[in-house]
Amino acid sequence: MIYAVFFEDNESQADKRREYMTAHLAFLELNANRITAAGPLADTADGRPAGGLWLVTAEDAGAVQDLVEEDPFWPTGLRRSHRILQWTRVFADGAREI
Repeated sequence: MIYAVFFEDNESQADKRREYMTAHLAFLELNANRITAAGPLADTADGRPAGGLWLVTAEDAGAVQDLVEEDPFWPTGLRRSHRILQWTRVFADGAREI
């Protein structure tokens, strides 16, 4: 199954992002077979960082939660919240998939 994970940043901990970024990116690379895409989100009104998004292939939402908790960003307080949603891809690369 494919899951979308939406992260909301904790602005009061934003200074920790730079400190943990190398470890976070190494974690994403190590888990590239499950985390198929990842990147930051920005507020469209002012361009400020707003969180992040992952697309994850996993057996179930529990496996996705485990990945979230293994990310070096997790224990830092950088993330205010996260939401795991199951996603069904029906259209990609200009073609319907169902």
